[in-house]
Amino acid sequence: MQTERGEATHGITRDGEGRLCCGGVPLAEVIRTAGVSTPAYVYDLDAIAAVGRRLSRALPRGSVCAYAIKANGAGPIVRALVHEGCGVDVVSGGELAAALACGVLPDRVVYSGVAKRDDELDRAIAAQLRGIHVESVEEIDRLAARAAALGARDVGVAIRHNPDVEVDTHANIATGHDEAKFGVAAEDIGAALEAIARSPRLKLRGLSAHVGSQIMREEEYAAGVTAVCELATAVRAQGFGLRYLDTGGGFGVSYRDEHATPDPTRFVATALAKMKEHGHGDLELVVEPGRALVAAHGVIVTRVIQPKVSRTGRRWLLVDAGMNDLLRPALYQAHHRIEPLESKPGEARVAWRVAGPVCESSDDFGEYLLPDPPPALLAIRDAGAYGRSMASAYNARPLASEIFVARGGIAAVRTADGLAETIERELGLTLARGADRS
Repeated sequence: MQTERGEATHGITRDGEGRLCCGGVPLAEVIRTAGVSTPAYVYDLDAIAAVGRRLSRALPRGSVCAYAIKANGAGPIVRALVHEGCGVDVVSGGELAAALACGVLPDRVVYSGVAKRDDELDRAIAAQLRGIHVESVEEIDRLAARAAALGARDVGVAIRHNPDVEVDTHANIATGHDEAKFGVAAEDIGAALEAIARSPRLKLRGLSAHVGSQIMREEEYAAGVTAVCELATAVRAQGFGLRYLDTGGGFGVSYRDEHATPDPTRFVATALAKMKEHGHGDLELVVEPGRALVAAHGVIVTRVIQPKVSRTGRRWLLVDAGMNDLLRPALYQAHHRIEPLESKPGEARVAWRVAGPVCESSDDFGEYLLPDPPPALLAIRDAGAYGRSMASAYNARPLASEIFVARGGIAAVRTADGLAETIERELGLTLARGADRS
């Protein structure tokens, strides 16, 4: 859809009639046209592609914006980002297979993870990736053994360094401090370099560091970049060649006010400036953004099942989306804006505590000012990252459908399994004929 000035409308916005839209299309219309039940994830592919394009263009030739596919691995999203020049950061053999199936070139893929199985290492070796990011001395020895078993040579390796840098983020997504399981500690870097040098089959190509997610300030990101640059200086002084530095991702988004979200290209500029300052401007840069590309451009549309109003004064609004659809509030105590799909001027609003149907007290999205009486449909904002990718069929609830909007219309729909398919897949049971009424 386009504005009156002919400009494309991207992202999640409200139109002049107060309707919440995705890519310029009213969300209520998207749900009706797709013919799916709620809850449902809805994404704006054009807005996602635009962010990927900006980040890719902010990098010098040869450098890579490696999308952290764990944020949202849906095929239409990954293909849209690859089309805009993005590579992919993977953390499992399954993610690697998915990335390659979406058409990303192996030289634009980096593979991190602290506990890669032998079959996953074999898959990575065979694919000839830009770099397998090793996170311990023991993993280097295992990787060398697998390379020998496959007869492979020049297997690209990067050492993921744990820089012992603290950042202001939730404890569950801080990855660069000295107690985290991630990366090789400074005290073990020498042993890691020796292990790589011992193997005629491995080739050191890079160094990486990732200090955590939801980084909102450039100075925090710069601390991690500085640590990996200083390590690069020491490593190159020992005669090791390098192709790239990977300064990680973690570019934050504001879940309360989209205007407070930092421009992700500023983190890229910070990394490039630090590399030049430390004498590593000749190296390629890899960054690994995830949520910064997709979070703001996806919502969960959920249906209000009923209010629950007590004489105690408590007011609950019970919806059909639960923590199995969006785990972040329960796992990270995260806040997501919740809004009606249609907003009317002057309508009365009261405080409702919005909760889902899952049998857990933590299935609680928090308190929001919403219309009274409540509307039929609500949107849970900023659900494009770590929504569907962390979803489950807990309580035998089917995974929700996904709708992908592009160029003012529905580009693709991934329809949820029915109850019978969910019960068979999750529990190994076959329902009697006619028992599936979902």
